[in-house]
Amino acid sequence: MHLLAAIIASGTTGTAVVTVPFSPSSSALPGTQQLGQIANGLGFWALIAAVVGVVVGGVMWAFGHYSQNYQQAYNGRKGVLVAGLAALLVGAAPQLIHFFLSLGAQVKQ
Repeated sequence: MHLLAAIIASGTTGTAVVTVPFSPSSSALPGTQQLGQIANGLGFWALIAAVVGVVVGGVMWAFGHYSQNYQQAYNGRKGVLVAGLAALLVGAAPQLIHFFLSLGAQVKQ
């Protein structure tokens, strides 16, 4: 993927447009493999936190429902939904980033 970043400079003769090549590459900088491992590890821990959130929210929801404590049931239901949404976002993160990267590549000068 080849993107162009435009730098516009105004001079006495008019406007000059200078293009700078921009192509994201995994081999451009050292440590890319380690950063990928860190991202995978953070994703793993985020999914574990989402599972804990679903379990805790489910327990709160059940106890609140059966003890007629509707505020606790509401908070438990909200916790289950937020944890589920968090897991959805963690799982879809690479595809979301790729979607917006390809959308940005379509921007013309």
